[in-house]
Amino acid sequence: MRAITASKILIAGNWVKDTAILIKEGIIQSICQLKDIPKGYPLEKITDGYIAPGFFDIQVNGGGGCLLNDEPTLEGIKTVATAHQNFGTTSWLPTLITADVKTMHCMAEAVETAISENLYGVRGVHFEGPFLNPDRKGVHDPKLMSANEQDFLNILQDRDLGQILVTLAPEKTSSEFRTSLIARGVTIAAGHTNASYDLTKSAIEEGLSGFTHLFNAMPPLLSRDPGVIGAALDSLETFSGLIADGHHVHPATLKVALNSLTPKRAILVTDAMPPVGSTVTEFTLGDLRVSVKEGRCVTAEGTLAGSAISMQDAVVYCLEKLEVTLADAIQMASTTPAQFMGIHKNIGTIAKGYDAEFVFVTETGQVTGTYRH
Repeated sequence: MRAITASKILIAGNWVKDTAILIKEGIIQSICQLKDIPKGYPLEKITDGYIAPGFFDIQVNGGGGCLLNDEPTLEGIKTVATAHQNFGTTSWLPTLITADVKTMHCMAEAVETAISENLYGVRGVHFEGPFLNPDRKGVHDPKLMSANEQDFLNILQDRDLGQILVTLAPEKTSSEFRTSLIARGVTIAAGHTNASYDLTKSAIEEGLSGFTHLFNAMPPLLSRDPGVIGAALDSLETFSGLIADGHHVHPATLKVALNSLTPKRAILVTDAMPPVGSTVTEFTLGDLRVSVKEGRCVTAEGTLAGSAISMQDAVVYCLEKLEVTLADAIQMASTTPAQFMGIHKNIGTIAKGYDAEFVFVTETGQVTGTYRH
């Protein structure tokens, strides 16, 4: 048992003072005034930051010099988790970019082990592909996008993979496949897609609830052709991931999106690659060589290939460039992704009964430490 406090703690979207969090066996037992801390709870004071819910990143391809497509193993997961925890990420979804069946099997096995042993903050898995549109491939391998839907369902069969997120192109998948995924409890998001507004809305009616890195790898929003972006902004029950790094989306565009989405539907994601938390300046993705130039991960042709940012970077960018408050930025990094993935009664909030996962953060968004049982 222990009690933890700081000059400010983020509770229900508000910064409170003279408050302590009581923890037992990794679960928050209570929130109380400092004067009311019961006996048996030694008090720890955090002096170099405020306390907020730990960040939950739902799109992490790599970090610490490791790319999960190359190392879809427990060791690879550990390497990436360690790199990102230093920047405030206490929960995450290991993310596999479009891959073959064998690699997807390996990733599923590693994730299942991590979850069963409560390792490295793994809350599930994100399969970004292979059911994408080659016309919006980005750096994904189009040769692997003709995967068999049943083969993919077989990978999920009889496995406990926690919270599963699948990014797909609605126009490249059958309605039966999408509804089968949803029936299994899988969260599906549209991404790397040319889907029309009407098709996207139909997929939302089936249960599609998210959009992967909104604006990227999808058609632009037009006056008479709103497309995927229009459906994302228009559908109040859905969530959208945003890469806030100044490279993927112009800050003015992000501001417009946030005005529509609000922090309740906008999710900060990193789409992180091996350079995060490492000195790596080059890496390979399949046959592509990717370089880090001025904070951007790009191929020789100049195509963006994921990002080089952490969740701390995304939060700081929101504060400095988007005029977002620290509380709202943390909501987009913690509470909203937990809501999207259906584990908002476990993480993303500091309240009784929730997992004790915290980030210690300064008023300018810098992470000074994390706590995770």
